[in-house]
Amino acid sequence: MFRKRNNIEIRKILTLHIAACMVLLSAGHAVAQEADTLRGTQLEAVSISAQGEGISRMGGAINGTLMGQDVLFRAACCNLGESFVNNAAVDVNYNDAAVGARQIKLLGLSGRYVQMLCEGLPMASGAALPYLLGRVPGSWMQSLQVSKGASSVKNGYQSVTGQIDVEYIKPDAEPTLRLNLYGDSRRKLEGNVVGNFRVSKHGSNAVMVHVERDLMHHDENGDGWVDMPMVQQVNVSDRFKLVQGRYIMHAGFSLFDERRHGGTVDSARVHNPDINLRARGVEAYMKHAYLLNADHNTNIALMANAMAQTLGGTLGRSAVGYKRYDEQQQEMHAQLIVEHDFTDAHQLSAGVGMQAEHLNEDGNLLATPNGRATTDVVPGMYAQYTYKPSYRLTAMAGLRLDHSTLHARTFLTPRMHIKWMASDWLTLRASVGKGYRTVHALAEYHYLATTGRTLRVDNDLPMEEAWNTGASAVFYIPLGERTLSLGAEYYYTHFNSQVVVDYDSDPTTLHIGALQGRSFSHTLQLDATLPLLDELEATVALRLNDVRCTYGGTLMEQPLQSRYKGLLTLSWTPMMALWHVDLTLQLNGPGRMPTPYMRADGSPSWDERFAAYPQLNMQVAREWRWGSLYVGGENLTNYRQPMPVVDAANPLSSTFDPTLLWGPVHGVMAYAGIRVNIK
Repeated sequence: MFRKRNNIEIRKILTLHIAACMVLLSAGHAVAQEADTLRGTQLEAVSISAQGEGISRMGGAINGTLMGQDVLFRAACCNLGESFVNNAAVDVNYNDAAVGARQIKLLGLSGRYVQMLCEGLPMASGAALPYLLGRVPGSWMQSLQVSKGASSVKNGYQSVTGQIDVEYIKPDAEPTLRLNLYGDSRRKLEGNVVGNFRVSKHGSNAVMVHVERDLMHHDENGDGWVDMPMVQQVNVSDRFKLVQGRYIMHAGFSLFDERRHGGTVDSARVHNPDINLRARGVEAYMKHAYLLNADHNTNIALMANAMAQTLGGTLGRSAVGYKRYDEQQQEMHAQLIVEHDFTDAHQLSAGVGMQAEHLNEDGNLLATPNGRATTDVVPGMYAQYTYKPSYRLTAMAGLRLDHSTLHARTFLTPRMHIKWMASDWLTLRASVGKGYRTVHALAEYHYLATTGRTLRVDNDLPMEEAWNTGASAVFYIPLGERTLSLGAEYYYTHFNSQVVVDYDSDPTTLHIGALQGRSFSHTLQLDATLPLLDELEATVALRLNDVRCTYGGTLMEQPLQSRYKGLLTLSWTPMMALWHVDLTLQLNGPGRMPTPYMRADGSPSWDERFAAYPQLNMQVAREWRWGSLYVGGENLTNYRQPMPVVDAANPLSSTFDPTLLWGPVHGVMAYAGIRVNIK
């Protein structure tokens, strides 16, 4: 199909592409120093979503929301981890005050059970999981899709509680050079350069550069231990798109280099880097799609990505020296998809694929030598049928068949979603499905070695397996010229097998092993959104969590998990939206602490439960044609967890623990930034 003329065209595109990369990478260095569709809907494997206004509900059978760039920019949104401040369903918490590991929580469970995607392709796993939220720059993102419950089998078997799909700024968007500079009162500086441009009538390109650096360490509570590590990161991505007739191609690569330094602070306020980690990684991807029949949306798509990453360094000290961990990991995912609409009511998607993963670990974190290498190759196939007899009813049923060489196991993943518009003012959804996950325990939980406890990891950990069932209802109630949106949803997750971190059975040991007993979560959420005025919108939400797991033979509340969360957001856009004033108030409920140990005087090391606490964030932004200025503040209530690091004065003792985080470790933080758009 592509003859000599097209070959010349492609060579021309690549030449301009390389030249543009060099120009924008130079711009990034200067900053450092101071659903794709063939039909306009979605080839889900090659997914591109249009930028939307506000938080909108997804229209398909799967229950979820779409957050456009305007919502992301209602807060500082330096990275993916800070993108959910306005989202009632998703929590973001620090896991560890020593290395700054963060995780989201969805439906009351760890973000490990959320499938993380970038435009339909899996993100890195293993040792990258604790830091993944900080490696997706906010200025790169165009939108976020947050799906709850078991998601489509098309994207894999890993989703248990939901799916988060990040959409980056598209290469074929209006040619623009976007600059973003950010600084805050904690002396963190950040710079972003995003440039997208046309290289021919068929090809377009986007180059993105992100640089951040903490200029000083912090010990706000004066306990002798840095509250959060100093982070230095450089992140570069290049993404290319070619559209020619019925053929669409995406391809690109990304690189990152990140350093983390934490540890003790001596009497002279000098920082001693007991925590010293460096992570580096590279990723390349490609997506090809060809439309075979436009009348029936018959198309074929091939997509694949490959990643290589390393993590190495020290995780504190023990009586015998530094704790060392080194990891190298390679991943590959590939999938061939065919889709066909027999009629408007009957649609089929089917595909085959394979993922491969190799992990090599070394260090001295365990009592026994923890040098080991594992390889897992998982070939699989899926079929998904959608029945849509009218716009009011959609039913989607999917089934996957996969085989894991690591676990020597063949397994089925069934999932079902139903959406029914009972009336113009009521939409009902229900879902049920299964999810699986392979756990690389030491890689995913290496930050637990920063404690003084003995870390014990069982051999031959099982594949995690869970069922998720959910139902939701959305009411649209007219109130004069405005509409009140009311939502109610309930989800239940039940684990057949799980890998559990046990803080409770032994106060001197952290044990990572297979679940022995029951583990489940119940989540109920109520929310309401109302445009109070033409320029003012309010959202209020309440979520209740009941998350329990068996520790040492006893069914207990999951530790460090709030029982409820309340959220109030106000968004005011006066003067024809030239000004944006956004306020977010959270009330995070109480929860259980791990079982405390008894000190020498007979007193417990900490309270059995932590109390509820509020958090208030606010931002004011002013828009111009060339961009915007924004200033804001986080944690304006100035609430801090009283003792984020247990026994911080004795980092070599068995009672030292920086991993028991349930609340903020920093007080009030002010920030300011500027965004410039050059057409």
